[in-house]
Amino acid sequence: MSYAVIKTGGKQYKVKAGEILKIEKLQDSKPNSKIEFNEILAYGDDKSIELGAPIVSGAKVEAELIENSKNRTILIFKKRRRHNSRRKNGHRQEFSKIRINKIFSKDGKVLSEAEKVVKTEKKTDNKEASK
Repeated sequence: MSYAVIKTGGKQYKVKAGEILKIEKLQDSKPNSKIEFNEILAYGDDKSIELGAPIVSGAKVEAELIENSKNRTILIFKKRRRHNSRRKNGHRQEFSKIRINKIFSKDGKVLSEAEKVVKTEKKTDNKEASK
């Protein structure tokens, strides 16, 4: 199983094809759009690995943006005792949920590819309509 180590949002992620990740929010991106990561630090499989110094030039990872959203609220509460001083604040970090589709090597060859996602439609029973 091939994997790659990508750098985005100041963090490093080890990714495989078909994997779904929550990363720092990507600006100027619409849902269901293609995203390309060119900062590949390493890629390989169980037998061999290709390391960059610091990045592998020519290698890339192709992904699809699923959604942009916000995490749960984190409360920040500060209190100075015996001073009648309190401060309550909240924060919701924005993130992007992506699905890794393809991993390319430095010569442009596809190392691994995710299976196609088939969206199923919900079937409704119209028992009342047939009466």
